[in-house]
Amino acid sequence: MGISINVGMKQDYSYLFQSMSTGSGGGMGNLNFLSDYASIKNGSYGKLMKAYYAETGNSAKSASKTSSNKKSISTASDDTKTLANIEKAAEGMKEVADDLLATGSDSVFRKVSVTRKDEFGFENTTKEYDVDKIYKAVSSFADKYNKVIDAVEKSETQSIVNKTLSLVNMTEANKDLLAKVGITIGEDGDLSIDEKTFKAADMNTAKSLFNGNNSYAYRVSAQASLIDYAASRESNKSNTYTFTGNFSNNYSTGNLMDALF
Repeated sequence: MGISINVGMKQDYSYLFQSMSTGSGGGMGNLNFLSDYASIKNGSYGKLMKAYYAETGNSAKSASKTSSNKKSISTASDDTKTLANIEKAAEGMKEVADDLLATGSDSVFRKVSVTRKDEFGFENTTKEYDVDKIYKAVSSFADKYNKVIDAVEKSETQSIVNKTLSLVNMTEANKDLLAKVGITIGEDGDLSIDEKTFKAADMNTAKSLFNGNNSYAYRVSAQASLIDYAASRESNKSNTYTFTGNFSNNYSTGNLMDALF
């Protein structure tokens, strides 16, 4: 008996992909819905969307997974290694973001006393930002951000991909401000930072981006937690049985259906 799908109510492309390996040919017609994503072939969406939608051998891949996991009834969309890498990357991104958000004596934006001699040999002491220290922290932030993008590229879990796309959108929204401190967004969504431009930039602009509540770094930290949680939740789906020998909630019909939306 076939399954009726009302695509007018909700077009869930991950579900349509899953149906490709279960039908006798009718599922391939669902590929027409991918035309909705024609506008995001390039740009910051490209890397994630290609990984999630553009595998032409998806049906064969699914069959291979089924064959190699005959003894498993895990409901997780990704393997353990992929999910572990995503969790590690998200935790790393949150850590460096939180370091930038620190206040008081722990803040990288805390001004330090700098003493210089003028043309007459007199010493003058002023309070200034430690630009080298700030650059190192922001550079680490960009590196950890890129690791998340790279890790999620291998994911087929819709909730993880969606939360990472929200992170990408957030970064795009701050594109102009990031450019002012020498940070650019590549076509693959990765961040790159030009040291010379950053160190010559106004550190007050950098501080507005990476320090304080509602700053860009603050929102990145929050999104990192959501990505980490989504990966952790997906990992739990491999635990089909509880310690009492009963099916876990992850294998209940309700949660199986929840994974489709």
